[in-house]
Amino acid sequence: MKDKITGSKALMRALQAEGVKTIFGYPGGSIMPVYDALFDYTRGEKKCFDHILVRHEQGATHAAEGYARVSGKVGVALVTSGPGVTNTLTGIADAMLDSTPIVVIAGQVPISALGTDAFQEVDLVGVSQPISKWSYQIRHAEDVAWAVSRAFYIARTGRPGPVVLDFAKNAQVEEIDYNPQKVDFIRSYVPYPKLEEEAVRQAAELINNAKKPLALVGQGVELGNAQSELKAFLEKADIPAGRTMLGLSALPSNHPLNVGMLGMHGNYAVNLKEQECDVLIAIGMRFSDRVTGNLKTYAKQAKIIHLDIDRSEIDKNVKTDVAVVADCKESLPALTSLINKADHQAWRDSFKALDEQERTKVIEPAIHPKEGPLLMGEIVHAVAEQAPDDAVLVTDVGQNQLFATRYFKYHHKRSICTSGGLGTMGYGMPAAIGATFAAPERTVCCFMGDGGFQMCIEELGTIMEQKAPVKMIVMNNHYLGNVRQWQDMFWLRRKSFTKMMNPDYSHIAQGYGIPYQAVTDRKDLAAAIKKMLTTDGPFILECAIKEEDNVLPMTPPGMDVDKMMLEI
Repeated sequence: MKDKITGSKALMRALQAEGVKTIFGYPGGSIMPVYDALFDYTRGEKKCFDHILVRHEQGATHAAEGYARVSGKVGVALVTSGPGVTNTLTGIADAMLDSTPIVVIAGQVPISALGTDAFQEVDLVGVSQPISKWSYQIRHAEDVAWAVSRAFYIARTGRPGPVVLDFAKNAQVEEIDYNPQKVDFIRSYVPYPKLEEEAVRQAAELINNAKKPLALVGQGVELGNAQSELKAFLEKADIPAGRTMLGLSALPSNHPLNVGMLGMHGNYAVNLKEQECDVLIAIGMRFSDRVTGNLKTYAKQAKIIHLDIDRSEIDKNVKTDVAVVADCKESLPALTSLINKADHQAWRDSFKALDEQERTKVIEPAIHPKEGPLLMGEIVHAVAEQAPDDAVLVTDVGQNQLFATRYFKYHHKRSICTSGGLGTMGYGMPAAIGATFAAPERTVCCFMGDGGFQMCIEELGTIMEQKAPVKMIVMNNHYLGNVRQWQDMFWLRRKSFTKMMNPDYSHIAQGYGIPYQAVTDRKDLAAAIKKMLTTDGPFILECAIKEEDNVLPMTPPGMDVDKMMLEI
């Protein structure tokens, strides 16, 4: 006869079965039975989980995102009901827009109290359904094993995303005979569409006849672990490739076919060449408005091939000529087998003059300024020069993100964590914490502005407690820099509430016991970066930067993608 166990202990066993090792969480009343069960599983002979106590529930979801993005596994957040779980909604929405696999498990009042406005009751399923892949309320302990297995299956398969489990308190304490469950099929859910051979043939024909092909590489390549398949495809067809912000590490920075970053603040040549290519191959990307600019004029001269695992992305923003709906791990080799070995040297050479314009007008002044205050571009470049090749870039959101993604170097897969679709300030620090647990052997460099740093500053407590080796670079210009840039460019320089009074970060670092150094002069920058990178554990490097440093190039919002500005 089996021993009966509670629903909370059933959750522990179900998480074990899914291979979970790390949980980011914050306890509270409605999740207390689970935390009591967790106690035995985080110490002694039974230990199988590391629980990371964050300082805010939003931090738990972002940490789970960072863990998922770097490890390729499902991140897990554990929180209580009411304000505990509503604090996770920003992270859930962020994960949904950026296709990040996380499972958020939240306490809930007992089912007997549902609908009574009980203390810390909130309709979690109702509020989270529009921003998650699946949201489910566990009402009885007997459903725990099935719900957890289904949650992880949905989160990690197909186009990944967030799943929410609302765990009623009565189900946490009920006793049951535990029966393991394994969900690997859901009748209404087809995560991996069947590859259509005719679509592949049509795509190959367009590519074989192309004179000026251009590939747009998105995060789908990383999510599908198809980095080597991508290289084989590009190299056989000799196709230059631009990368979206989230897809930057899908192709190494130094690969000869890499022609830069796409988008509003991407590289000049690749953005202009989107309007000149004759065949455009989008691979695992969603044609975001920040990539396309004005859709009415975007790539109208080109035949469009779209490779994506999610059929809903096809023709959503850009009308395609050929859609290959499948996992790119499968579709890229199929396409490679049908394309001809090609040489597009003349087409690739045509990028060089535009690259040189950008280098002369934008890049060199940004990374090698002759005088004046420190610039964000030179700080990122200087860190990238000293950081190990396998370093992970984590950014917050704003100018720090745009400079960091432009000037960091990517040599290995899964080397970037940044909030793309939602643009969440406060994402950086907790995501970096998650990244250190996903890849403790890699250096994690987290770039933040003074605004974003203060939106997640409480997570310094998590870093302190865990000794998480996050290398934090705070680029301080006393402004909400990106908003200020737009105000200067489009709102008659009326700086409405973007100037910030900031605290003395040295005292804050001292309070948390985290090594700190401030840099105000570029002659001290290289040595300070070396100290940061060679110091064991966390480090805060504060850089005083030019107040009105602007991110360039830039395509103004709503403008044609080839109307990119190299100067203001």
